Amino acid sequence: MGDLFLRNITLDGKQVDIMIAGGKISKITPAGLQFPEPITEEILDCTGKTASPAFVNMHTHAAMSLLRGVGADLVLSDWLDHIWSIEAHIDEPFVLRASRVAALEMIKTGTATFNDMYWHSPMTRLAAAEAGLGCLISYTFLDNFNEETAEKQKDECQIIHETSRGWGAREKFAVSIHSVYTVSEPLILWVTEYARKNGLRIHLHVAETEQEVIDCKANHGGLSPVEYFDSLGVLGPDVIAAHALWLSEKDVEILGARGVSCVHNINSNLKLASGIRFLCKELKDAGANICLGTDGCASSNNLDILEAMKTTAIVSKGWRRDPTSLPLQDLLDMATVNGGKALGVKTGRIEEGWDADIQIIDTDNTFFLSPAPFLANLVYSAHSDCVSSLVSGGRLVMRDRTVPGEEEILEGGREALSFIANIRNNS
Repeated sequence: MGDLFLRNITLDGKQVDIMIAGGKISKITPAGLQFPEPITEEILDCTGKTASPAFVNMHTHAAMSLLRGVGADLVLSDWLDHIWSIEAHIDEPFVLRASRVAALEMIKTGTATFNDMYWHSPMTRLAAAEAGLGCLISYTFLDNFNEETAEKQKDECQIIHETSRGWGAREKFAVSIHSVYTVSEPLILWVTEYARKNGLRIHLHVAETEQEVIDCKANHGGLSPVEYFDSLGVLGPDVIAAHALWLSEKDVEILGARGVSCVHNINSNLKLASGIRFLCKELKDAGANICLGTDGCASSNNLDILEAMKTTAIVSKGWRRDPTSLPLQDLLDMATVNGGKALGVKTGRIEEGWDADIQIIDTDNTFFLSPAPFLANLVYSAHSDCVSSLVSGGRLVMRDRTVPGEEEILEGGREALSFIANIRNNS
């Protein structure tokens, strides 16, 4: 008995049947074995298709799906000013509609779980729950060194945290410290203490640009952003550090020693010209947990982890002049199981007892007509439209490229765009 039965699917080069029950992979057997009737509530014939772990997008701002491409060709500091002038006016209905669009896009590109940092966070949580996605949704602290703003955000965070106790099992609450250049030291200390007291993960931006490092050293007695956060007791295995791009040897040592999860956001870093030299090997060797994210669509322009995997690999090979610098299995782990580790969920492996988060890949196309291994063709040749179906938490959220309610989601996004148009016209 089970909830979903994936019949005759390829896994690690073998034909198998996968039984899913209670959101977990309950049994994997050679294809064609007989099961007691009734087998399942839903059967999906996967002949000619391959199972792969669903992706975990470890850093994004989902509601930026409707700010896609806004502020193009700007460096981060100017881009932030442009984005913040719009975000000052957005409301809950906008974030809900935009997050639904983001959830749809993530499903279409093979992501079953995501880690989000944005305003009106309960709306993003609601969109994820509707879509059937797992998520870590954080309250974002950004006081711009204003004490009144800090106190208001503390109150809001505690209210949302309390309501989060009624969220679903796959929807987790966290706190975000935006950055060293937007959050005051007293607030950083308060957020850290609150997170540790309540067992919450801490999500933050760190060392995204060279200028951030220069300014931090000037403002904090020569300490880099990593050193500064560490001096305040922020860093630990419960911390998810987005970007971590401009690092010294000491920074790498600290992040590794503290067991921080460092998230590489290659397309955003490239588009904003923030940098290319992500020290994946060094961080991993030091003990950090390395993950992949897309960042928000306003800077990365999409939520496609498969695209991010390819770009990550070829850029790493290029700047290191070493084609062996990022093996395919390491790359897949960064996009799947490492994210699960960072979030404290058992996802990223297609094995009995693990969460049923599975991409069903259609290999009946030119990209897989090759003697190369499946993973090599998936990463370096294919595009995300080869994701035929997606199982998220045991639920079939996309079947044969069809997502229930897709047209309504897109129409809601179109309606929300008029809100942005009004803001820009009146600004």
